[in-house]
Amino acid sequence: MPFSQGSRAGLSYVEETVFGTTPTTPSLIQLPYTTHTLNLTKERVTGNDIQPDRMARVDRHGNRSVGGDIVVDLRKGDYDVFLESALFNTFSGSGEEIYLKVGTTPKFFSIEDAATDIAQFRLFTGMSVSSLAVSIRPNQMVTGTFSMVGKDMTISGTSVDPVKTAPSGNQPFDSYSGALGIGDFGGTLSDVAIVTGIDFTINNALAPTFVVGSASTPQLEYGMATIEGTITAYFEDATLINRFLNETETGIRVEVDDPSAGSGYTWLFPRIKINGADVPVDNPTSRIITLPFVALYDTTTATNLRIKKPAA
Repeated sequence: MPFSQGSRAGLSYVEETVFGTTPTTPSLIQLPYTTHTLNLTKERVTGNDIQPDRMARVDRHGNRSVGGDIVVDLRKGDYDVFLESALFNTFSGSGEEIYLKVGTTPKFFSIEDAATDIAQFRLFTGMSVSSLAVSIRPNQMVTGTFSMVGKDMTISGTSVDPVKTAPSGNQPFDSYSGALGIGDFGGTLSDVAIVTGIDFTINNALAPTFVVGSASTPQLEYGMATIEGTITAYFEDATLINRFLNETETGIRVEVDDPSAGSGYTWLFPRIKINGADVPVDNPTSRIITLPFVALYDTTTATNLRIKKPAA
């Protein structure tokens, strides 16, 4: 009997209209991914009796939780609904003005983990993006880690949708097909060529809300849309350090694209506060400034993060 191989595994999803409920006739869409750690865990409920022989009598399973990370190479189209889930909103607009901003409406999915070589299918329900971590660095694809939280999981010998929609086939974004601009809040953002990387996280702090009489959560609670990140750059002058010293409110624009061009997404942080400027000497080569930042609400764009995507 064969063992399941990672090379034969697949992820697919469908959006839910009712939290935790897979549509009756779902049309799953295949999701390109690098790795994932989706899983179900249970709390343990143990007895409290003290026994003279020192041996426990009771150990039961308690509340059920599902979650884990889906790590991807970001690209045009395939992850739009997961970006919407991370920002609690939907892309809107037309023509060249299609944007996604931080909102207040969560989005939920049923996600199927298929072990196709042994015909076993784990179905996770009520899944939403609790946090998204994006990393943009030289000599790598632009990576995203969607940290998911959900309601429950079942396993079956058959898929809920054997005929799945294929992904777009678009190429991943890379770090050298875009640009990065920095400037004063509300001013012009000028391209800079000294940044060695930018990493940022959108955190919604999703969590189950367990109640008496149910092993799984009836809904997910959430907190603020906290967006924080780190810029690293070569130390060539005092410009970036002064932004920290003077508490200068700053704007950042990050453009990413694939080699075909015209597929790029633009991540705009209209108003950030830089909260550090470490410049250690780690070795004899170039010194690097590390600039942690937090994204703040901007009244003009009505968001702390705006993502622009191509019209088609």
